[in-house]
Amino acid sequence: MSSFEQQLRAIEAKTLDKMERAARKITLDAFTEVILRSPVDKGRFRGNWQVAIGAVPDGTLELDDKTGSITISKAAAEAQGLELGDIVYLANNLPYAQRLEDGWSQQAPEGMVKLTVQRFQQIADAVIRQIGSE
Repeated sequence: MSSFEQQLRAIEAKTLDKMERAARKITLDAFTEVILRSPVDKGRFRGNWQVAIGAVPDGTLELDDKTGSITISKAAAEAQGLELGDIVYLANNLPYAQRLEDGWSQQAPEGMVKLTVQRFQQIADAVIRQIGSE
């Protein structure tokens, strides 16, 4: 293999690594925003955000997480397995989740997911700037 080929392969490997890290961080930053935008009473709703790669999570959790730190940690652990091309899901299967997204709570009258979706490009741009400067 020529020196030029080796250089190209090194650039390719570095680029793929940056793309995977960006995908993981964008995913986690967006999911973190949804979790932290979630209204809190006892913390059950915030604690019921679930992340899965390749399939929509089902069921509910018996977890009260007022700060969101446990839920974010679980999302971060799941996001570490994310590879380019994977589909990753964030779901909250509590029966009142849709009502909260539709503004039922005074704490989150504009919802959580739709506001984060509106900011998705900003989230992605910030991550890309950060990883691009490394």
